[in-house]
Amino acid sequence: MWFFTLILGTSINNFYQLNLIIKYTYWLTITKYIIMLDFIVQKLHREGYRFVAIAAAITFILLLISKILGLIGLVLSIWVYYFFRDPDRFPIQDENYLVSPADGKITQIVEINGPKELGLEEKKYTRISIFMDVFCCHVNRAPYTGTIDKIFYKPGKYINATLDKASEDNERNFLQLKNSNGEEIIVVQIAGMIARRIVCDVSEGDTISQGDRFGIIRFGSKVDLYFEKYNLLAREGQNTVGGETLLAIKK
Repeated sequence: MWFFTLILGTSINNFYQLNLIIKYTYWLTITKYIIMLDFIVQKLHREGYRFVAIAAAITFILLLISKILGLIGLVLSIWVYYFFRDPDRFPIQDENYLVSPADGKITQIVEINGPKELGLEEKKYTRISIFMDVFCCHVNRAPYTGTIDKIFYKPGKYINATLDKASEDNERNFLQLKNSNGEEIIVVQIAGMIARRIVCDVSEGDTISQGDRFGIIRFGSKVDLYFEKYNLLAREGQNTVGGETLLAIKK
């Protein structure tokens, strides 16, 4: 009798374990699809709604003309949607660090005088230039928590943003920030060859936290970050994630 009881107990235990494995696998699969869906269907920046609507309307018209043209329009519509994506980011929230103001690739790190447009040409800064190609998220974010001390817009050219002279010649928007210690940094939104609109969503006197969104540049552009009293953590050629990648640490 004890033999059958042992077999029955073992069978029930195995069935229970199998049931747990099935449930675990089920929820693991569900979680995987939720993560995939979250990656595919991303939040859209408010600047993008109009462009997505225009792209969708053009796609519909092209589809009425030809399926091939409609397919091309669909691909372009998807690209427009992803260009204006605005994902949540998770900054370190530590004033000892500067996080990247943009997604992209660091094209230049140089010791240079400050922007003359802000009257800082006599001061020495480290400048990090980050180029955002047309596949990058173009939302710009605050490198640290601080107050917007000054904003200055300067019209200019629209040469290739990968070139060093774009920092001096192109249309650009300067934001001078100060943290709680009175230390300042300058973030410059720079238009590119394709980008024709710089959007700045903050005003002088506003306080923004590290990683907060402060603007966007349409379509393919560059962001410069000027700072002093910080040691570099980044290098030229490195890819960055806006609001998350650590660029420098306080000396």
